[in-house]
Amino acid sequence: MKHFFILLASVMLACCSSDNEMMAGNAATANNGKTLVVYYSYTGDCRSIADELRSQLLTDVVEVTPKDKTQKYEANNYAIGTQLLNAIQSNPDNADSYPEIDPVNVNLEVYENVIIVTPLWWSQMAAIMQTFLFQNAQALAHKNVALVVSSHSSSISGVVRDAKRLLPDASWMGDALWINNSNRSNTASLVAEWMAKLNFKSSSDNMAMNITIGGVTKSVDLVENAATVALLEKLKAGPVNIRLNTNGDFEIWGSLGFSLPTANEYINGQPGDVVLYNGSNICIFYGENSYSYTRLGKINGISADELKSFLKGGQDNISVTLSLPGGTTAVNRLKTTGEKETYFSISGQRVEHPANGIFIKNGKKIRL
Repeated sequence: MKHFFILLASVMLACCSSDNEMMAGNAATANNGKTLVVYYSYTGDCRSIADELRSQLLTDVVEVTPKDKTQKYEANNYAIGTQLLNAIQSNPDNADSYPEIDPVNVNLEVYENVIIVTPLWWSQMAAIMQTFLFQNAQALAHKNVALVVSSHSSSISGVVRDAKRLLPDASWMGDALWINNSNRSNTASLVAEWMAKLNFKSSSDNMAMNITIGGVTKSVDLVENAATVALLEKLKAGPVNIRLNTNGDFEIWGSLGFSLPTANEYINGQPGDVVLYNGSNICIFYGENSYSYTRLGKINGISADELKSFLKGGQDNISVTLSLPGGTTAVNRLKTTGEKETYFSISGQRVEHPANGIFIKNGKKIRL
């Protein structure tokens, strides 16, 4: 048995007295509460933070990279990095002041929330991330934005000022998260606590369900496909109680007692991912595994260690209840009065203009 699988955070590293001080670390047309993590990493620290965000949140992730990859920004007492920052400071409204970056292939229109992760350079935002924000300020206007800054020890207030200068029309979701050398080992818990305080629109505002085990309830952000639409329709009739078992020390899984439409793909499962296996089995990961599954969603804001405890990893005959948040009326993405009907193909893909064939609507097969 095998298994599967967003805020704007900026992670910035400091440039005080070591390499690590200067650098932190080396879809659809509607956003539907989707989240994107954008990061730049020189030493690898920011990449680790982005990975942690991905492990705790249903999100897409993109990396910003410089066009010139030969530069050693920390060389000669950070002379090159300082030169780039000074050029921006001298004329911040001129595109030529910013270092060139590789094209970032992402459609920002489909995201409601953006988390920026960037290092701190000499108490400022890394020049490479400044370029991305300068180029995309209009696309990020009115988005929900959050910032994560990685440094060695320097304060991040200058990075926060840079972010607000570059994105004057963004809607900031809360205070920036500061990851530094003194607390870096606690990144997982710091990220979880920080996200809990943010005012961001989660995809759970649109499609969500609850998982309850041992009297503890966690929220699951659901993707939108034929399987999740059918599952939500099932839960409208009331909670579903199932018994799951541990498999391979990476998941709990078992039969739902009913079948759902499938849209299988090869998935690299991560902690918190919830997937459908073979049409009628649910798998919930607290470890990692890769196989062919249908995506269902992801458990919110919980570390891998906490997940294993919550899911009773290592045990069998685990009592699990699936339910709707707030009861049987809390399904916002299902059809409401005046809203266009949602159709899916038999393979589980959303169809905007169905005609002449068999489709899935509200979890049921129909012929048009």
